[in-house]
Amino acid sequence: MAATTAFTCPITSSSLSPLRKKFPYSHSFNTSTQIPPPISLSSSSIFKTLKSSSLPVTHLRSSTTPITSDLSPTSAAPQSLKSRLKNGETLYGLFLLSFSPTLAEIAGLAGYDFVIVDMEHGHGGVADALPCLHALAATRTAAILRLPESSPTWAKKALDLGPQGIMFPMIDSPKMARKAISYCRFPPNGVRGSAHTIVRASDYGIDAGYLSNYEDELLIMCQVECEDGVKKIDEIAAVDGVDCVQMGPLDLSASMGYLWDPGNKKVRAVMRAAEKAVLGTKGGAYLSGFAMPHDSPEDLRLRGYHMVSGAVDVALFRSAAVEDVKKFKMSSTEGSDDEAGEGGKDGDADEKYWSE
Repeated sequence: MAATTAFTCPITSSSLSPLRKKFPYSHSFNTSTQIPPPISLSSSSIFKTLKSSSLPVTHLRSSTTPITSDLSPTSAAPQSLKSRLKNGETLYGLFLLSFSPTLAEIAGLAGYDFVIVDMEHGHGGVADALPCLHALAATRTAAILRLPESSPTWAKKALDLGPQGIMFPMIDSPKMARKAISYCRFPPNGVRGSAHTIVRASDYGIDAGYLSNYEDELLIMCQVECEDGVKKIDEIAAVDGVDCVQMGPLDLSASMGYLWDPGNKKVRAVMRAAEKAVLGTKGGAYLSGFAMPHDSPEDLRLRGYHMVSGAVDVALFRSAAVEDVKKFKMSSTEGSDDEAGEGGKDGDADEKYWSE
């Protein structure tokens, strides 16, 4: 009689958590003849002991360290962005335009609460975004995908990757907001195409709870960024399913005739009125935005923003690179007057340069 082995893995059923799941199977099956049936997952811990119903467990081994059958949980699964917002947290994030998995990983390790992978202004598409989502998942950092346009096709492809959030650009009316929501939901509540049994969003069909939880855990963000849109921003914020209204100061200033002056007092006045309208919507959306030279992350937080993006990855690198070159050029000019009799800098200074 063939031996049977039961694998149990009670973990969170959310496929949207940045933590990817291990040991997926939760049903007993005959190892000699059967294919594992659909999976059922729970949420009490990340890992549990692997048990055998009749035979000793064969220990898995890596090249260096044995992994025993007693795998203790190392930490709790991270809360979703929606849960943290409901708990009153102010979240701080970064826009990623480079589509660099390395920079995405650094951003996650640095401690950002979320990273927005920007397919609207960044060069990449869905295939380029996926490695960034992998890198963010490894650091347990929430990923949000900003679409290049508000359309069912882009929404479907982005959502199948399993981000925690999705951002729709150029939402100018409640009607457009309702359409965006419909792109995120399966029929009969929406028009999203279904391949939930095989895509990353459901852990490739392993997460049996995906269909029950995806609406509750996906953060839907609508970006309002033109003069017509801000006039209806309270109505947009009140649309059922809109979790967050993202302010767009650059496009807003352009729509008002101040492309080169987003800090113009008229633009700021319209921004303040729009912010108050969102914050004053009873039971409405959270307020999100990104910092500008004239409007710091701390200023946004003090005005009641719930999500603040403080920087863009390419801008951070640009500023660091320009400053680095400037520092070298200036030091070279100053050093030429001294003629390096003592070597200019000692070892400690050189070490400090590389550690900065």
